[in-house]
Amino acid sequence: MLFLKNTSMKWPGMGDPAKRKSTIRYLIITGVIAISVGLASIFIQQWLNLDNPLRVCINGVETDYKLSATLELYVDGQKVEIPANIGNNEKCRHSLYTLTNDGIIYAEWKKEYPFEIGHFLWTWTTYHENGFPMRDMDEKKSKVFVDGKETPNYIREPLVDRSHYRAEFYTKGYDKANEQDFAPPE
Repeated sequence: MLFLKNTSMKWPGMGDPAKRKSTIRYLIITGVIAISVGLASIFIQQWLNLDNPLRVCINGVETDYKLSATLELYVDGQKVEIPANIGNNEKCRHSLYTLTNDGIIYAEWKKEYPFEIGHFLWTWTTYHENGFPMRDMDEKKSKVFVDGKETPNYIREPLVDRSHYRAEFYTKGYDKANEQDFAPPE
């Protein structure tokens, strides 16, 4: 058994009163600088995103560019309902939103903007309490169809007014082989 003397621990730079004052002043200055940089970063990002249609609210904004499209969504072969009020609540309506759970996506902005299906999925993930788990999806197995034709652009496919989109996503751990019925015919 080892017995230790009861000694008070001295932090580096705290033993000598002159060093202690210098160390505390250094820590305070470092803290002030860190907080200032953090706040400046937040304000700069907000300033840079003032005209970004994917980040700002369009409440009270004159929107001349408007479109709507429908989206059918399947995950692992099962149809997923697209919730109402994605990107839309009483405080803020974003440029991509839904009003009901019927799969109609609305897009609005001041001028023409190249909205993509992936922008809508990002809005769903970012601004809805039950976000779409895009990170769990396997891009190699998943597909997006526009008006019945598969697109090579995947989620980068532009939203076109009155088009119909069908997104078929498969989770990373999903095995498509389980979908097959290997029973012999009767």
